[in-house]
Amino acid sequence: MTDRKPVGLIGIGLLGQAFAHRLLAAGFAVVGFDVDPAKNAKLAQLGGGGAASAAELARRCDPVVLAVFSTDQVEHVVERELLPALGEGSGNIVLCASTCDPDRIAALGGRVAMRGLQLLETPVSGASGQISRGEGVGLIGGDAEIVRAAEPVLRALFASYFHIGKIGDGGRAKLAVNLILGLNRLALAEGLVFAERLGLDPEAFLKVARSSAAYSQVMDVKGSKMVRNEFAAEGRVTQHLKDVHLMLEQAQRLKQRLPLLEIHAEVLEACIGQGEGDFDSSAVIREIRRRKA
Repeated sequence: MTDRKPVGLIGIGLLGQAFAHRLLAAGFAVVGFDVDPAKNAKLAQLGGGGAASAAELARRCDPVVLAVFSTDQVEHVVERELLPALGEGSGNIVLCASTCDPDRIAALGGRVAMRGLQLLETPVSGASGQISRGEGVGLIGGDAEIVRAAEPVLRALFASYFHIGKIGDGGRAKLAVNLILGLNRLALAEGLVFAERLGLDPEAFLKVARSSAAYSQVMDVKGSKMVRNEFAAEGRVTQHLKDVHLMLEQAQRLKQRLPLLEIHAEVLEACIGQGEGDFDSSAVIREIRRRKA
């Protein structure tokens, strides 16, 4: 294990920190880079090393895991920083864990493959706390040979993972999963507020709901946050709204109407308008409480 290269980690936010915890616990050396110095310091506290730039990190590490915010950032890091640093034909592997536009990531994968860089989609289902505890599920898109080559790192990152199909398909599965998850979260918020206004104790009602036919895992992960108004972020409102916009864009291309998701987008936008963008996504309950006939 001592002769292998460190795993590189670009983006050390909530997701990146959860990945660092998983990798370090599995015995991997981790070298990270983030444009925010405070996040680099956080990685150092966890036991990881630092790089002065994404380019330096690429030269030292293989594979490199991307946990940045958007498709634009993924394209920029891969094509303008990693490829120039590595040169043509490196054969290095990049794992893209960001939730992105799947069509653009598929196109990116094709472009960089011609230049010798191996791109694999590795988005994960689960909040950062779940991922850190080893409860995240990887949704993998890309060539099966790259999946096999990256298997030791994938097994460190995820409790389980599914090879969905070609590159782009991991992101498509992630968007569909997040659509269901987000609506479950919104339904829980609305049900809790309804129970409160009916005069029920919300904490006691949550216990009942978790034992009922209405149960979903979101009750375990987000229910207490909603009831206690504790919104320390494990997945931010802004992050989920970004994903919702990706879902709506994909649906528009498919000529599918997503009426419930349109309402969800409106609620998330209202939360951001109230200054709650950096709150945990469970903060949608605040907007539900604000809405009165």
